[in-house]
Amino acid sequence: MKLGDRIALVTGGGSGIGRAIALTFAEEGARVVVNDLRAAAAKETVEAMGPRQAQGRAIQADVSDSGQVRAMFAELERELGTLDILVNNAGIAETTPGEREKLGAKSEARMKELASGQGIQTHWDVTQEMTDEAWTRMLAVHLNGTFFCTREALKLMSRRNRGSIVNLSSVAAWGLETVPHYSAAKGGILAFTRAVAREVGSRGIRVNAICPGYIDTPMTAPMASFVRAAVVARTPLRRIGEAREVAQTALFLASDDSAFFTGQWLSPNGGLFIG
Repeated sequence: MKLGDRIALVTGGGSGIGRAIALTFAEEGARVVVNDLRAAAAKETVEAMGPRQAQGRAIQADVSDSGQVRAMFAELERELGTLDILVNNAGIAETTPGEREKLGAKSEARMKELASGQGIQTHWDVTQEMTDEAWTRMLAVHLNGTFFCTREALKLMSRRNRGSIVNLSSVAAWGLETVPHYSAAKGGILAFTRAVAREVGSRGIRVNAICPGYIDTPMTAPMASFVRAAVVARTPLRRIGEAREVAQTALFLASDDSAFFTGQWLSPNGGLFIG
């Protein structure tokens, strides 16, 4: 048991990568608190822990709301007393319905234009068409949420001068996506990870990040088949990743196996980005 007797909080644990991380941590002996915006989804993840579900806990909260985050950590402290591991996973892929479908349609049009030899006639125009609300919401969930949860987690971890924080960034942080608000949020998480790692290293608290490539989750399910095929073609390992592979990366960073890792990022991306 790599995480025996440790208490872990996984945000956005109701589905996808967060769910896989929560279940993996439970299998490795952790008492896992599953957070999600949807209370039912968080509860379903805890129930999926099987024999370990009695050690689990589901808490509903919107991580982009600092008040809800404070209340969540207060509840965690009352019931469990402390925190050993925080995984900042909560995130969104779009801010308005149809946003990804619109990008997919443009991508298809651009590919056809390239194939015909006529040159690109369809432009992305994402930034100039983006609303204030879309920009603000994306950063609020990803970047603000990571900050709000980290701030509260450090208050608990600092009492014992130990702990591990794992932040979910993305290959989008390096500009491999045409979604500037998502890329900005994920790039901010990487910079935040490095700065906080330097700050809290003297307390024995480690802070690292994961930058997944394309992973088969509900977030990527709406991808058009031709877009998926193009991603696979660009990936040296010729496939989309699985949530369990990201979960194993999180397990490594949360456990003592990575005791000399801090301020670093690991990227399970199949070779899509090599750097």
